[in-house]
Amino acid sequence: MTNTTDGDLLLKNITAQAPFPICFADLEKTVAEKIAAGPFGYIRSGAGGEQTLHNNRAAFKKYSIVPRFLNDVSNVDTSIHLFGKTYPTPLLFAPVGMNGMVHDEGELAVVRAAQHLNIPYIQSTVSTYALEEVAEAAPTATKWFQLYWSTNEAIAYSMAARAEAAGFEAIVLTIDTVMLGWREEDVRNQFSPLKLGYAKGNYMNDPVFTASLPDDSFESYVQGVLQNVFHPTLNWEHVRELKRRTNLPILLKGILHAEDARLAIDNGIDGIIVSNHGGRQLDGVIGSLDALPAIVETVNGQIPIILDSGVYRGMDALKALALGADAVAIGRPFVYGLALNGQQGVEKVMTNLYDELKVSIALAGVTSVKGLRNITLVKIDGTEDK
Repeated sequence: MTNTTDGDLLLKNITAQAPFPICFADLEKTVAEKIAAGPFGYIRSGAGGEQTLHNNRAAFKKYSIVPRFLNDVSNVDTSIHLFGKTYPTPLLFAPVGMNGMVHDEGELAVVRAAQHLNIPYIQSTVSTYALEEVAEAAPTATKWFQLYWSTNEAIAYSMAARAEAAGFEAIVLTIDTVMLGWREEDVRNQFSPLKLGYAKGNYMNDPVFTASLPDDSFESYVQGVLQNVFHPTLNWEHVRELKRRTNLPILLKGILHAEDARLAIDNGIDGIIVSNHGGRQLDGVIGSLDALPAIVETVNGQIPIILDSGVYRGMDALKALALGADAVAIGRPFVYGLALNGQQGVEKVMTNLYDELKVSIALAGVTSVKGLRNITLVKIDGTEDK
């Protein structure tokens, strides 16, 4: 429970110190001036002509809130419950790979920020640091492991087993990366963080993967990852087998169609992340927020739904929660914070997002995350969504 009268959240950011970029556009501009074009383009860009990237933002702009007033909003409860645990905010760290390309401490800095803020952290398969190193860096943080399937299925099962052994609390299986999206910005910049070794952490610490290599050269590592990280054969039987092999809850990341959400429930999946990979896979795809309402209706509260892709502000998170998401995952903003100032930059970005969300919940006339589902949202075309 947050007391909204304990100081003004806006005024606390107005100080004599040099201001930290507070909005996403300023963050992006500042990072573009600080890091090389290759890493910046990799983080910023979307697939193809970037229609999906723009659709994510357009989806949030479609909705306007009709607030209610004369409600006591002096205490706002922003807590959520996921898989038996309570968290103070409805935010999560989305899985973003290869953090070492923007900061030497990479995922270690991010998970320490997650521990300090008590926000669940989802670690990518293609991390600069191994999952065991991340677990050691923040032993009390809630950590989930995002799993990319492997052509050699034994590697996928090995990584899932390692995550469970290291104390990770869920497996997030990404299903929209059967092959790499058409990313023109990376071709333009001739930049591949994978080929530069920024994804080595989990692979080079996996005994099944290393045993599959002809030798221990860097070239063998790169070729081994390229041969395994894309998996066009991935199907529901693989999902069922993964579920048989782990005791952890399994979430599917990349669901955009209501029928896939129904199949996920039928196959015993424990949670869904509605995501289009931040616009980085298939171009011309529906915005994640546009996909959310139909999935919420289909799931009907049976399992948690997390909204991912295009969430750049606290107000974005509010709209996603109002449309039925149980939590919201943040990606690009925290990576920009990492690039600017390591762990402290990550914490500042996430705190600003949370503070905007907290203020906005109160100004909408609501006192809890669950209460957001009762507010009225109006689309640009004038129709009420609820």
